[in-house]
Amino acid sequence: MSAASASRGSRWFVAAGVGFLVAFQAAALAGLPRTALAVLGVHGFVVHVLLGKANALVPTYFDRDLAFPRAAFLALPSTTLGAAALSLWAAGFAATAAVGAALWAAGVAVSLATLAWTIRGNLSGAATATGEHNAHRRQVDRAANAAVPVALAYLAAGTYETVAAVTSLPTLAAAGLPGAVHLVAAGGALVLLFAVGFRLLPRFLVASPPRALVAVVLPTGALAPALLVAGFGGGPLFHAGAALEAVAVAGFAGAYVALYARSDRSRVGFHGVLAGVLSGVVGVLLGLGFATGMLAPTAGRVLAHLRLNVLGLLGLSIVGVTYQFYPPTVGVFPGSDDRTALASILLLAGGLWVEAGGRLTETGGVARLGVALGLVGALAYAYLVASAFRARATK
Repeated sequence: MSAASASRGSRWFVAAGVGFLVAFQAAALAGLPRTALAVLGVHGFVVHVLLGKANALVPTYFDRDLAFPRAAFLALPSTTLGAAALSLWAAGFAATAAVGAALWAAGVAVSLATLAWTIRGNLSGAATATGEHNAHRRQVDRAANAAVPVALAYLAAGTYETVAAVTSLPTLAAAGLPGAVHLVAAGGALVLLFAVGFRLLPRFLVASPPRALVAVVLPTGALAPALLVAGFGGGPLFHAGAALEAVAVAGFAGAYVALYARSDRSRVGFHGVLAGVLSGVVGVLLGLGFATGMLAPTAGRVLAHLRLNVLGLLGLSIVGVTYQFYPPTVGVFPGSDDRTALASILLLAGGLWVEAGGRLTETGGVARLGVALGLVGALAYAYLVASAFRARATK
């Protein structure tokens, strides 16, 4: 029963995240402020999906059982209401700021406390539960495990900074909500993507990543967000953080491309992750351009940077992995198949790239067309996830 509760809780978190993805796209089409998009994309979509899958995967990877299987049901109402209220504040409804931040932070704290208590006796990740048939992966598995507590610490710091940004609490850095978004997204979410990705993706594709890239990506990815936030806005720390982040994302992209090329398997979700890491390379290069002064941070460029990293690197990677865990073909709704899944990926990725092109060239009509295509892709993705979850609920 406890395993079934944990699985249901994971699915509910994922479902909430998918709902926020649709809202993220709809808000972009409506022209909501960049801050509102950041909250919907990061605090809403990305955090919910990653916490849901972390509850399912991290205990197994650390050779543990989830300490409190029903914690998700306690945390989810708080995180969803909190993210919605924060989004309203970011869109101009000032009265919802403190309540939204407090609710979201309380729910995230429950999830983080559950994961921390679960792995408390194995924080280094030395125990990996890696079977003998995968003994050749054990070194990478241990390195990936070691990055998980770092990701959880970043998420905790970003959670505090989110509350501090909208209240009178002292902040960790003079960066406000943008600093909190970077701690949550580049720190918590991206480091967790690196860590879980290096365990999960080689098994999905039945291939091995270049170990040299693993050795580069994990430490640079772990250090970069701290430097970015500490020096936010300019200076040597900010420059170093941007450079390290670019190295980490480019290295992860290189590792995934190598896996993709080496694999004999063909699954629709693999294309989503490929589109995600390629989008991320462009996104971090834009950020590096801002940090070094090579690119002026115009409103369009900064929004393109946000969207390429949140909807692209994190979002499309999530979409691709979701289709591995919840294959479209198991769904019960009409059209639940790989063709629809591929169409959703093409619409999300193609729409994002069209949008980014429009924002970089300051062509508003092109950007809106790209967002509209991406919204259709998000709706198709939500439809397929709902179809797969419905199939599980009827068993």
